[in-house]
Amino acid sequence: MSEHEAITVGGGPEQVGLSFLTAAYGVREEVDRSMLSAAGLSLSRTKVLQVLAARGALHQAQLADALGQAPRSVTQMVAGLERIGLVARAEDADDRRRKTVSLTDQGRTTLAAAEQAGTHTLRRLFGSLDSQQLTTLRALFAHLDAALER
Repeated sequence: MSEHEAITVGGGPEQVGLSFLTAAYGVREEVDRSMLSAAGLSLSRTKVLQVLAARGALHQAQLADALGQAPRSVTQMVAGLERIGLVARAEDADDRRRKTVSLTDQGRTTLAAAEQAGTHTLRRLFGSLDSQQLTTLRALFAHLDAALER
């Protein structure tokens, strides 16, 4: 019996929850690997570029807020993305302490490649389910989302 099976044996909510967390972690890791392989971007770095693509240039504090992350973490990520030419930082005209982050053309191209790789992986994984299973899974996720909002 594997460690995963030992933890998730049984059908109670906590065992099903642990199985869900294990599967979700595995899916995330697989998407992350495919994005890294295809575009050199992790899923977390891809999220930074996606926010900038959707919202345009942002101050680093706004970017951190949009990502739900600590400003220091985002500053480090942005510095790494700037080093490889995917984002540009500029001083704010009104406050030189503030930096505005924008997506570069290379960043847009790399983002498109990462998103394509992620989409391909999700289609491969979830495409293994039949339409009834997908419908059931969608309904279960909707129910979990509603429970989280309560």
